[in-house]
Amino acid sequence: MKFLKLVFIFIISASIGIRAQTMSENDLNFFKEIPEYEGQYNSGKISARMIDGLGFRFYWATEDLSAKDMTYRPSEEIRSIGETIQHIYEMSYSLMNVVNLKAQIDPGLTMPDMQRKQTLLNLKLIRDKLISSSDKDFEAYNRIRSNGNTIPFWKYINGPIEDCVWHCGQIASFRRLAGNPISKDISFFEGKMR
Repeated sequence: MKFLKLVFIFIISASIGIRAQTMSENDLNFFKEIPEYEGQYNSGKISARMIDGLGFRFYWATEDLSAKDMTYRPSEEIRSIGETIQHIYEMSYSLMNVVNLKAQIDPGLTMPDMQRKQTLLNLKLIRDKLISSSDKDFEAYNRIRSNGNTIPFWKYINGPIEDCVWHCGQIASFRRLAGNPISKDISFFEGKMR
């Protein structure tokens, strides 16, 4: 019975890995550069641009991390780089649910490299949903709690979206402390490599 459980877990893990691998490399590398901006401003495009900035920062903060880097933490009471990637990965699922990308359940990936890939894919899906959203769509992005209180989308901007940006900065700082800094050729203002 234990053997069958292990086989089942292996099959599920492999299928999740295959799903991430079957997404095109363009999807995985989408945030390597921030795409050209849309000509007009509206709620959807501005929100999508925030995800573009987050995805760009996450892409470069987590690019080319070693197994040793994943375990680095400046002190015992602080999350490691790998644990911080996991935290962003988990928040990407909460954001998917906010923008009504249904049936998105965290598959429980435990390897930071797979969490990174899935996070990039999740952010791409969120971005694509937001960029085509109208102002009216944002009313549906408000969440109603079990106690009847409504959480407006605004709180998801200053909550999980900005929290993820914050954690990307932590990863960039921690990897510098670990001896593997991000490239100096990244222009965060331009959203591309120099």
